[in-house]
Amino acid sequence: MKPAPQVQEGPEPESTTLAGDDKQPERTGRSPRTMLVEAAALDVALPLLLFYGLRLMGVNQWLALVLSSALPLVRLVYRAVKDRRVERPTLFSLSIMLSATLVSLLTGDPRLVLARESYLTALVGLWMLSTLLASRPFIYQATMPLLPEATAASWRRDWDEVPEFRRAMRVLTVAWGTAFMIDAVARVVMAYTLPVDSVPLLGAGLLTVLLIVIVQFSKSYAKRLSARLGRPAES
Repeated sequence: MKPAPQVQEGPEPESTTLAGDDKQPERTGRSPRTMLVEAAALDVALPLLLFYGLRLMGVNQWLALVLSSALPLVRLVYRAVKDRRVERPTLFSLSIMLSATLVSLLTGDPRLVLARESYLTALVGLWMLSTLLASRPFIYQATMPLLPEATAASWRRDWDEVPEFRRAMRVLTVAWGTAFMIDAVARVVMAYTLPVDSVPLLGAGLLTVLLIVIVQFSKSYAKRLSARLGRPAES
């Protein structure tokens, strides 16, 4: 019912490029934990509360799903208007959500509304994997704006000089992309096999579990990499 919180979408990051852009992203001043909590509250918790609140009021499944899933779409539009620019990931998400919403409006099928969320998470996963062909993979581009300047400078040096560091960035990007692909497949299966009213909550639970697993894997992998390179691990 809700799109996955956009892991890379932080406060005004530089647009992630798919080829040859070595421009360094600006620092953001907000912690990853803060951004994750904000995304979870606005893109997961709030739509869930609206859906189940509407169902308690007697609203039918299809309409409750359409209205609740419109909240993340409204937030994306608001960000684009507020920032007076549209980042590539935001434009990508908007196009998928708008087209999927149009299809669901034409069919009136609540299961199709549920399944449409898999389109977004699948394409996000594919997009993450596609950055392996870019000058910098997803994990590198998404993390750089969140780092202190000294750490960011160290990352730039490591990217230029340490092949193992470049390989680690690509391994982590594959892990994140694969997690979103797993989420997409599971959402389709749930949408067409489970009771409609249970799917939104189960989908949110699945996303939460996957994010916890992939974040912990990333932390563990980063610590091992830091040990091999003789660097202090980032907290």
